Amino acid sequence: MTVPQLPSAVLWDMDGTLVDTEPFWFAAETEIVGRYGGTWTHDQAISLVGSGLRDGARVLQDTGVAMTVDEIVDWQTDYVTERLLAPLPWRPGALELLSALREAGVPTALVTMSVRRMAEAVAAALPFAAFDVIVAGDDVERPKPDPEAYLRAAELLGVDIAGCVAIEDSPPGLAAAVASGAATVGVPHQAVLPDGHRWRLWTTLEGRGPEDLAAVAADLRDVQR
Repeated sequence: MTVPQLPSAVLWDMDGTLVDTEPFWFAAETEIVGRYGGTWTHDQAISLVGSGLRDGARVLQDTGVAMTVDEIVDWQTDYVTERLLAPLPWRPGALELLSALREAGVPTALVTMSVRRMAEAVAAALPFAAFDVIVAGDDVERPKPDPEAYLRAAELLGVDIAGCVAIEDSPPGLAAAVASGAATVGVPHQAVLPDGHRWRLWTTLEGRGPEDLAAVAADLRDVQR
């Protein structure tokens, strides 16, 4: 039996995939909208999961938040970062899979629409050096669902995106990863992810290892032939 080749790299989303920050983002949105006399529902919060922060800030402006886009992004980032206290709320199985990838020598990247200072703070909180590169929301011109961030990560790692596996938890992230050409695994958390033949859905990262990601990549290559 042929063992599938390990991915050229594994590209990780952060919020909701690596660390459970989404409740903090929801709380930030609720508070800032409330300060300007508006209301913010759970469904509205879910609609922004995985989106670029600047796009989200424009939605918040539409509810009456009288701040500039940059001011909203900075305020939200400060709010969430201040609540990222040790131990961080890592998603189930994420640290174990990351560690196994490092031990196997597979390059990794953190690909997030959060700003770089927050991404670096989360990466620094990991108990080991987990990422070779970070691509953050303020490093790209076009946020997810555009594939720019994933293509940039592959470029920085010096690998072909077609040999990479991306792990995502949101519809915009899933769309970005698939559009980039990476084999994509969706792990739903707050948002519902659709079924599709161009990606695979896992209920959790618990119990998963590099060989499982290799198998997904091989399976999706066969589907696309």
